[in-house]
Amino acid sequence: MYQTQSKREFAIEFQPQIHILRPSIHSRRANLVVKFQDLYGFTVEGNVDDVNILNEVREKVRQQGRVWWALEASKGANWYLQPQVSSLTEGIALKSSLKLSNLANAITLKRLIRKGIPPVLRPKVWFSLSGAAKKKSTVPESYYSDLSKAVEGKVTAATKQIDHDLPRTFPGHPWLDTPEGHAALRRVLVGYSFRDSDVGYCQGLNYVAALLLLVMKTEEDAFWMLSVLLENVLVSDCYTNNLSGCHVEQRVFQDLLVKKCPRIATHLEELEFDVSLVATEWFLCLFSKSLPSETTLRVWDVLFYEGAKVLFHVALAIFKMKEDELLLTHHVGDVINILQKTTHHLFDPDELLTVAFDKIGSMTTNTISKERKKQEPAVMAELDQRLRRLNSIKMDDEK
Repeated sequence: MYQTQSKREFAIEFQPQIHILRPSIHSRRANLVVKFQDLYGFTVEGNVDDVNILNEVREKVRQQGRVWWALEASKGANWYLQPQVSSLTEGIALKSSLKLSNLANAITLKRLIRKGIPPVLRPKVWFSLSGAAKKKSTVPESYYSDLSKAVEGKVTAATKQIDHDLPRTFPGHPWLDTPEGHAALRRVLVGYSFRDSDVGYCQGLNYVAALLLLVMKTEEDAFWMLSVLLENVLVSDCYTNNLSGCHVEQRVFQDLLVKKCPRIATHLEELEFDVSLVATEWFLCLFSKSLPSETTLRVWDVLFYEGAKVLFHVALAIFKMKEDELLLTHHVGDVINILQKTTHHLFDPDELLTVAFDKIGSMTTNTISKERKKQEPAVMAELDQRLRRLNSIKMDDEK
């Protein structure tokens, strides 16, 4: 599907995507808020310090591009398709079954991905490492095309909600907020709603699918990335009608906040602040509505390789980074304002991911799975009780 690029071809394709931002001299002198476009076409507002941070980040992206190219040149274009290792413990366990070179590749890859996949390589690396390519290979080549044709013109509750949400998905974006962009996003979302009727469509998926379209470039690849995300990467039932999986994730996150950031958790409890007020959107939209797009995609780089535990690392890191400010708050509104301002201006993904993985501490997928199982009974009981109340109200209204 992908062919090896020559060094010259790589340089030509890669370099134009990384623009140096240069605010006017008047903006620099007055330190005014400036507007600029990021790599994926989103308009961003920030001060000159934000611009400087973005320029530093983009220089790091260039350097990462050179590292990835050197590895492709020495190891081959698809060197990262060797057996994967997501933790040191797992790596030790696999030593007996893997060649030493494959193990070295896996450990190198994990470190590289945490430092960021170059934008030009992101589509093919995501598609391969996430399992999307494997998932696509299990069905006929014409699957997506046939599905799109089969569902064309059909009207369901899901399609009505999708049509309602299209113009509200990243309004003002130069491609997404056009008839062509709306049509492409609609086909991906409607197609998946028929592929998995249990999920159908849930608000939040529009933002996820839209960002996937911008990265993957083609509808079909975006569709398969959405499929592997919902079916393999994230916890099941996150996007079903009752959002049971999302409710479980919120309870797990609250418990992790107590363990990893006890001072913050205690203070927020005194304020009677429910972390789900901010974290629900983070988990449903995978930070795509909260973080700048380039930072969001750095989180997704790791998400598609290491799994859903990454969402907890990042959510905890956002709280951790603002611990001192949060401990001084006296009102719920102040907490929300601090977290929203923080996420909207997190232009340095390295700062966020360093806190997420170095300062939060280790959290294995197995540990989080145990936490989920512990929380599931309470969540299901609560949802069942809520459903009973709604049915009771409905019956009273019908009398």
